[in-house]
Amino acid sequence: MQTRYTTNPSDFKQYDTDRIRREFLIESLFTPHTFEFVYSHYDRMIVGGVMPVGGPQTLPTYDELKADFFLQRRELGIINLAGDGTVTVDGQVIDLSKKDCLYVGMGSREVVFNSNQADNPAKFALISTPAHRTCPTAKLTSAEASPVDLGAQETANQRTIYKYIHADGLQSCQLVMGLTTLKPGNIWNTMPPHVHDRRMEAYIYFDIPENQRVFHFMGHPQETRHLLVGTDQAILSPPWSIHAGAGTASYSFIWAMAGENYSFTDMDFVQLNDIR
Repeated sequence: MQTRYTTNPSDFKQYDTDRIRREFLIESLFTPHTFEFVYSHYDRMIVGGVMPVGGPQTLPTYDELKADFFLQRRELGIINLAGDGTVTVDGQVIDLSKKDCLYVGMGSREVVFNSNQADNPAKFALISTPAHRTCPTAKLTSAEASPVDLGAQETANQRTIYKYIHADGLQSCQLVMGLTTLKPGNIWNTMPPHVHDRRMEAYIYFDIPENQRVFHFMGHPQETRHLLVGTDQAILSPPWSIHAGAGTASYSFIWAMAGENYSFTDMDFVQLNDIR
């Protein structure tokens, strides 16, 4: 598990490309048969992934948590990004196909991940946040997530949004989580962008074609920066930063939030003519 610390927005203005990538980009989430985690000091969110290939993988605990088991004081959101697999929570086996979501509540002791086929393994994206109450472990498929079509082909942002973990979906303590899929021929997400000083956000980009990239825009609205992101890579977005992207091809991404406000609609929009 890596640890990433918070950044003063005034200091961020002086960062070069390499420093921005070190602080905010997670380049590797899915190593065969290995858990990959980054512990962010932004709202204590943990972003990670696991791709079981050689057999089941049991969620370990880490010294950084100072806990008897991973979810002793935490909750966990899981979205499968690839082949069919299962997640077993304290003996209960739950099937997860691509884009299915599972919420695992605080206090769950044993969480085991497995792929149905080694040649088409599951890729489980993992988001964990601190919790102070237990919510029930529950699954939601993409079809059940009330998908909403937004945008237009004329502005190259025609997309489908799936909301999984939120006030009107799977219940959680503070985690909000879902995903967005852009239609073919569309490239923009979250434009015009927004900030929300009440909570941080993480993006996990996936289904980016080989040799294509997404330009992820971040920073203060009047002094933006960008990162080039490949498939199965993630961005940590501070509360003071915009978070938007434009790809060289269509793509999908998970968005996950944690912080003070649990409302999905808590956003402070920034007009395009105010962005620099």
